[in-house]
Amino acid sequence: MFGLGTSPRRLTTAVTVFGLLATGAAVQAATAGPAAAATPHRVLFDNAHAETAGNADWIVSTSQPDPTGEDSSPSGETDWTGALSSWGVALQQTGDYSLDTLPSGSSLTYGGSSATDLSNFDTLVLPEPNTLFTTAEKTAIMTFVQNGGGLFMISDHTGADRNNDGEDAVEVLNDLMTNNSVDSTDPFGLSIDSLSISSDYPSAISDSTDPVLHGSFGTVTKSLIASGTTATLKPADNSAVKGLLYRTGYSGNTGAFFATSTFGSGKIAFWGDSSPIDDGTGQSGNTLYDGWNDTGATNAALALNATGWLSS
Repeated sequence: MFGLGTSPRRLTTAVTVFGLLATGAAVQAATAGPAAAATPHRVLFDNAHAETAGNADWIVSTSQPDPTGEDSSPSGETDWTGALSSWGVALQQTGDYSLDTLPSGSSLTYGGSSATDLSNFDTLVLPEPNTLFTTAEKTAIMTFVQNGGGLFMISDHTGADRNNDGEDAVEVLNDLMTNNSVDSTDPFGLSIDSLSISSDYPSAISDSTDPVLHGSFGTVTKSLIASGTTATLKPADNSAVKGLLYRTGYSGNTGAFFATSTFGSGKIAFWGDSSPIDDGTGQSGNTLYDGWNDTGATNAALALNATGWLSS
């Protein structure tokens, strides 16, 4: 998969001019560029921080770490079990992505020997984490991003404490940004608002050049809030921060429902609600809703374009 393995040194001395030309052409073809698929973008979905607590089912598959253990060639969302299966299957079907899940009971690391160590991935997805990251995990996440990794932070409304441990995703993600050993001085240029917005269809800004709003998976026009929150942007702390979709009636540095930024050599994306990534399918016993395919929004294109931008 990573190369053709063709050697240009298999020439003989007793050949005709035609044979020499033909062999030379074959060598040139073998060395001119990769004929096989490039190394896939590597994406790690977190499931080690109560992402399936309560009615949440924020996993791409029950087969963990490797979702292809459930179905190696999924043709639809129900071939993998989880409320994020549509997201995972859509990436898998492109052939350009390699997906894994950090299972429950594991820890995020960077620079270690584990197969799920962040050094083996291009992007980390945090789909509404509900337990605080340890000091070591926060160092791992921030160093991963600083060294070129992509971080996708997905929050929910304040008070969405699904495992009743006293922490919700707003607090967990804000703690990551403000209480870490790498940079706690507002490194991404945003803070997540302690709000519970019942419903809205945030609109995209007008920017035809933005790769998240206009990517290979489609054009983004709106998203969905079904009990979610927003972020306050602070460009004075990080000039790269950019709001892409805003709560109705908001713009500039307030009411950003989806935002991007950079840190070191890495990239950041923030989304203010988990409802848009819920495809309505998952493990039995959970109450799920299909926000992924909501007809008033373009949530699939937003999630997929953002994953591509973070991973590139």
